[in-house]
Amino acid sequence: MPKERFRTAIAAYLVLRDGDKVLLSKRANTGWMDGMYSMVSGHIEADETPVQALIREAREEAGIEVRPEDLKMIHISMRQRASKDDNAYVDFYLECTRWQGEIRNMEPEKCAGLEWFPLSQLPDNIIPVYMQVFAAIARGEMYSEDGW
Repeated sequence: MPKERFRTAIAAYLVLRDGDKVLLSKRANTGWMDGMYSMVSGHIEADETPVQALIREAREEAGIEVRPEDLKMIHISMRQRASKDDNAYVDFYLECTRWQGEIRNMEPEKCAGLEWFPLSQLPDNIIPVYMQVFAAIARGEMYSEDGW
């Protein structure tokens, strides 16, 4: 009997920085981790790279324009699936310190707000895996795993 192939989903996260601060988004009405902080992010669509996904997500979620040359890959993580029916995730984290436009919440139906936080004082209600990722980034680690 052949083994079931491993299924993964791919997501990209925008680590938008302004000095020592990072932009976080507070999830709402999504059915997953509502009330918790995440980042501007999203699933990578068919025929899309992580860079292309974040250019799209930055516009869709925060109303800003980012250029490919202003995105820098700073971390990749692999997360175990929550249940047998779920996919595992490969997550790409790209840092950006330059953008065009004024940051504004473009998806109020899914986001309770966008807020800047010092990296040294991330909120208690950040999604736990992202706290681990920020710690790994601070240590200069390019790769991490969660749930294995």
